[in-house]
Amino acid sequence: MSAVLHAHPETGPSLGLIDADPNKTRRVLSEAGMRGRWWRFAAILAITAIVLVPIMVTVVLAFTPGPTSTATGLTFENLANVFSGTLAATWLQNSLVTTLSTVVVSVAVAAPAGYVLSRGRSKAVSGYSLLLFVMQSLPIITSVVPLFILFAGMGLVDNLLGITIIYVGSTMTVATWMMAAYFDSIPISLEEASWIDGCSVFGSFTKVVLRNSLPGILSTAIFAFLLAWNDYLVAIVFLRSNEIFTLPMGVQSFFQQNATDWTSVMALAVVMMLPPIIVFAALNKYFSVGGIGGSLAGR
Repeated sequence: MSAVLHAHPETGPSLGLIDADPNKTRRVLSEAGMRGRWWRFAAILAITAIVLVPIMVTVVLAFTPGPTSTATGLTFENLANVFSGTLAATWLQNSLVTTLSTVVVSVAVAAPAGYVLSRGRSKAVSGYSLLLFVMQSLPIITSVVPLFILFAGMGLVDNLLGITIIYVGSTMTVATWMMAAYFDSIPISLEEASWIDGCSVFGSFTKVVLRNSLPGILSTAIFAFLLAWNDYLVAIVFLRSNEIFTLPMGVQSFFQQNATDWTSVMALAVVMMLPPIIVFAALNKYFSVGGIGGSLAGR
């Protein structure tokens, strides 16, 4: 206990006692911090609930009996009708083929390219990193028309290979930065130790760096997956045939033909939402993209 002088607004200075116990002070501060965390948690919960409302409405409508249905309660009838009466299975297959191809090629190319950015310190590497940064800043719409003219002459319009090439190119810059940012977190001393043991540069990259980069690889794969899976702009320009449509194009086409049948439209929307949800549920603990924005510094 310590005695201090208090100034009362009416009676003037008076002698009072203030508890200077450090344990009590820490306890009071801890309680105040806990109240602050509860307020933040409540605010985040409310915002999340608002954001999830459209998704919840979509899911509920997808399993609600349609206007011509005789079922009661929740039903899978809409999903069955979508797959039996449309090309939903073909659209789903097309999207999976283009998306998985984009993921595999993007990661396979971005991993060694990111390693060069992370470990290289020459002027050529600095110019290469600057070129990637400039390409990353350009929107895809600026290259759609030139690519359409080029691909038309090569027979790649209305072709899944054509849009896969575009997806790979559009993901490559950011994927390379993501891999470089993760490689920066791996100590170079591990590679130096492998060099002393007789390992080559390529050997240390494959046996040391890549084996310790699973979170970075999966983060890059998730990014490439989402970009290719959700794309609509490139698909609507390059795809013409109904049987070549990817799922976003298929949903838009189906909606135009069945604008009044909301339950069937929402059922197809649920089919499109399921793969990203499954991917995030399985790999969310590895999804880490921190450091991408500042990875250009010092190069």
